[in-house]
Amino acid sequence: MSFIVFSDGTANLPGSLLEGIRLLPIEYTLDGVPCTYAGDIENFDMHTYYEGLRNGASVKTSLLNTGLFMTAFEPFLKEGIDIIYIAMSSGISGTYNAAINAAEQFKEEYPDRYIHIVDSHGCGFGNGILALKAAELSRENMDVHQATDILDDLVPQCCQYFTVDDLNFLRKTGRISGAVSFIGTTLNIKPILYGDHTGHIVSCANCHGRKKAIKMLYTKYCEKRLDLPNQRVFISHGDCLKDAESLRNLILQETPDVEIILCPHEPFSGAHVGPGMLGLFFLGKER
Repeated sequence: MSFIVFSDGTANLPGSLLEGIRLLPIEYTLDGVPCTYAGDIENFDMHTYYEGLRNGASVKTSLLNTGLFMTAFEPFLKEGIDIIYIAMSSGISGTYNAAINAAEQFKEEYPDRYIHIVDSHGCGFGNGILALKAAELSRENMDVHQATDILDDLVPQCCQYFTVDDLNFLRKTGRISGAVSFIGTTLNIKPILYGDHTGHIVSCANCHGRKKAIKMLYTKYCEKRLDLPNQRVFISHGDCLKDAESLRNLILQETPDVEIILCPHEPFSGAHVGPGMLGLFFLGKER
C-alpha cells in the first residue's frame, strides 16, 4: 500500500469490492428524518426507499463538508501516508470543493504529504470505478503522483449512461425544465443521460418507451466499449430489477465473458434520478 484511497457512499460499491477503499458516510433526510448511509449497499433497503419516493416522500441530500474530510484524513497524514480521494462530480455537488478545501488547509501542517482529489465527473459507479482502480494501484505500491496521473487520465473514459422512468425527479432538482418534463412525460419519451466532460448531466438521446431506452443503453455500450482484460461492467437500478437483468442479458450477448456487477442504486443521487433509474457504467473509448 503506497497511499490511502478514500471515496464515499455514492461510489455504490458492494462490500466484496471494497478492499483498500475507505468510504465516508453520506447524509440525507427522508421526510425530515436524518439518515446516514455508510455505503453498505447490500444492507440498503432499496425497495422501501424508492417506493417511498414513488409515493411522494421528500428526500434532501447534504454535501460532505470540509470538517468531515479533515477528521478522516488527518490520522493518516500524521502517520506519513498520502491520500487520494475519489469525489462525486463537481458538476452536481459541492463535495469536491469541500475536499479541495480540506487538502489546502493541511498543506502547511503536513508539507511533505500529498493529497489528491479526483473529480470523477460522475456519481454512483461513475466514481466507484475510479475508486477500484485507485485501490488496485495502491496495492501495487505505485507512486502516488504516478497513480493520480493515471486516474485523472481515466476520467474521460468513465462511461456512465442512464435512463429514468419519471422525469419529474430531474425537474425538481433543476436538471431539466418543467416544460421538457411535461412534454417528455406526455409523449412517453425516455431520455438517455450521461455525465459530460464537465461532470454535468446532459441528454444524448431520446427514446419512445422504456424498452427502446434499455436497448439504447446497450447500443451505447457496443459503441463505446473497449476490449480490456478483466473488464467489469456495472449496472445500478432504482428498484427495477427486471429491467436491470434485461440490460445485463443484452451486454452478455455482446461480451459473454465480461464480469457484470449489478446493484441497487445508492440513495444520495437516487433521490435526484428517482425510482426506475437504470444506469450502465464501464471504461470505454470516451464518454
